[in-house]
Amino acid sequence: MRIIHISDTHGKHEQLIDLPEADIIVHTGDFTEDGTEEEVKDFVEWFGGLPYKHKIFIAGNHDFCLYGAKLEGLPDDVHYLCNDAITIDGVKFYGVPMFVQDDLEGNFPELFGRIPNDTDVLLTHQPPLGILDEQDGINYGDYYLYKSVMNVRPRYHLFGHLHHTEEVYQVFRRVRFSNGASCLKGHYAVLKV
Repeated sequence: MRIIHISDTHGKHEQLIDLPEADIIVHTGDFTEDGTEEEVKDFVEWFGGLPYKHKIFIAGNHDFCLYGAKLEGLPDDVHYLCNDAITIDGVKFYGVPMFVQDDLEGNFPELFGRIPNDTDVLLTHQPPLGILDEQDGINYGDYYLYKSVMNVRPRYHLFGHLHHTEEVYQVFRRVRFSNGASCLKGHYAVLKV
């Protein structure tokens, strides 16, 4: 199974042309700029039209209109994960969105603690602390997410959020990490599961 990972398109998704071939495309949030319903509809229409067998996405901090929302009427091959999972061809994907409300209410330790131990591919918007999270000499990742990832040890952890990291792919303690936030610069991660 080949997966292409993108993130942080901020309403500019139609600029992505000549995307690599894969079985599944994953978008790890911030597909809108202003968090409007119209932007979500535009993205879902574009995303649903891509030539991949499955399309999976989660929300990022810019996609705030999805906080508490149920997305209904998605095409059968488009999957929105909000603290839940989908298994495709025996590979379990689990997604945790990044909503500012959850941060303000202190919900992230609990949400990250719910990540199932049998997760193969973890999708979050924010990075774990110390892994592909450095910008201007500061690490912006989440400590509780790092702890959960090290406990669960998924095969892959895909995220975005930070646009200026030097690397887009790293292996640490047998977990493969991918930051897809620079996809508009042509930095895609194509992964094999």
